[in-house]
Amino acid sequence: MKSTIEPAEDTRETAADPADDAAAGETRTPRQLVKLSIVVDEADFDRDIDQAFRKIGREATLPGFRAGKVPRKVLEARIGLAAARDEALRDAVPVYLAKAVREHDIDLIATPEVEITGGADEGAVTFDAVCEVRPVITVPGYGGLRVELPSPSATEEEIDEAVDAERRRQGALVDVTRPIQSGDHVTLTLAGTRDGEPVPGLNTEDWLYEVGKGWVAEGFDDHLVGSSTGDELSFSANPSGMTEPAEFEVTITNVQELTLPEVTDEWVSDNLGEFDTVAAWRESIAERLATSKLTQARNLLVERATSALAELVDVPAPDSMVNGDLQARVQNTVQQFQSQGISIDQWLSATGQSADSFIDALKQQSVKAVKVDLALRAVAAAEAIEVDPDDLNAEYARIAMQVRQKASEVRKAYEKNDAVTDLIAQMRKSKALDWVIEHAEVVDEAGNAIDTDLLLGKHDHDHDGHDHDGHDHDHDHTHDEGH
Repeated sequence: MKSTIEPAEDTRETAADPADDAAAGETRTPRQLVKLSIVVDEADFDRDIDQAFRKIGREATLPGFRAGKVPRKVLEARIGLAAARDEALRDAVPVYLAKAVREHDIDLIATPEVEITGGADEGAVTFDAVCEVRPVITVPGYGGLRVELPSPSATEEEIDEAVDAERRRQGALVDVTRPIQSGDHVTLTLAGTRDGEPVPGLNTEDWLYEVGKGWVAEGFDDHLVGSSTGDELSFSANPSGMTEPAEFEVTITNVQELTLPEVTDEWVSDNLGEFDTVAAWRESIAERLATSKLTQARNLLVERATSALAELVDVPAPDSMVNGDLQARVQNTVQQFQSQGISIDQWLSATGQSADSFIDALKQQSVKAVKVDLALRAVAAAEAIEVDPDDLNAEYARIAMQVRQKASEVRKAYEKNDAVTDLIAQMRKSKALDWVIEHAEVVDEAGNAIDTDLLLGKHDHDHDGHDHDGHDHDHDHTHDEGH
């Protein structure tokens, strides 16, 4: 087999005016194409024809011959050479094409368009394959990328809120005779009707309700404020979650206010036994909040960093990559719902979404995923990031632990399926993401710098280059190895 490669032009029909394509819902991005021209000499293809005859023979049943044992000459006399040649073309052309793609190191992102140009009836076989390849881009500004995250430190206001929450939990309700204020706890009898019929969930007696929560209906709390014990109220309002108004009859039987304890060392010691002082308690709250906020920031780090990186990509995401990623996302979503016994139609109905809006939302994610894919490959190339044999062996070992197989078996499976190149590409992207994050300017909402080493857990242990304290490298930018 011999093959040559040359650039190819996109011959898709497009409207004279791009606006016409947009109006028809067919916005297209330019494709980067190459054309492979492949020649399979007659002797090689004769072996493929022999293989085709053997395949046909395994399925043929002729009198006097055991199943699968019909000689080629007999088959050729019965069905002719053309049938076997057609079978050989169907089976062998993809094999020769895959070999040429490997030889020329073509990074395919779509199924090639194949045209048989010679040998359909006899002689050497020639065919062309137009291949869409992944664009190679540059991403200016990826070094020192600015990433904004929630602050991992607890503020005094947040600590005060936690203190007040504990005070409210241990507060006492005291009867008052004054008019109702927001924040008071009122005991009331509630009757809600529509057209003289009780509205489900809106009829109760001796219900203790905190004014200001806004749980019952639009404007309900406004009617309570200013009223007093013994008052009977009548008004119309739209119950929460409903579109039609209801008639309310409310009788207020008691009004109480929540009195909060004074925070002193003695109160802390008596009620929060593990602490002796207010200062110790507040310090513990600060540590707990900081741990929670640090986890939140870590969980957002990859998403925010990849989003910022995607914004630097100024070329359109190739349609074939977007569509491939989108198809995988839709399938994964449908399968997840099916595993829970829910159909996608049921979920769309329950969430009030249309199928089009659901697909559009997933497509936006796919566009981002494709741009991140291109950007990370660009960073890997610009920074000369490579995957050496030790890296690859370590990855085989990691995968082997996950699937409970031997590393040698995992390696053989990747080699057999011609997937090593894709695995290495994903590993390079993972390393590139490490590089981007480690060199990013990470700030909080106020623009204050956040310690990247803290986010990556480097203060607690040495960074091994693969696991940032739980941050997973199979992120949105790979989407289940979809690119």
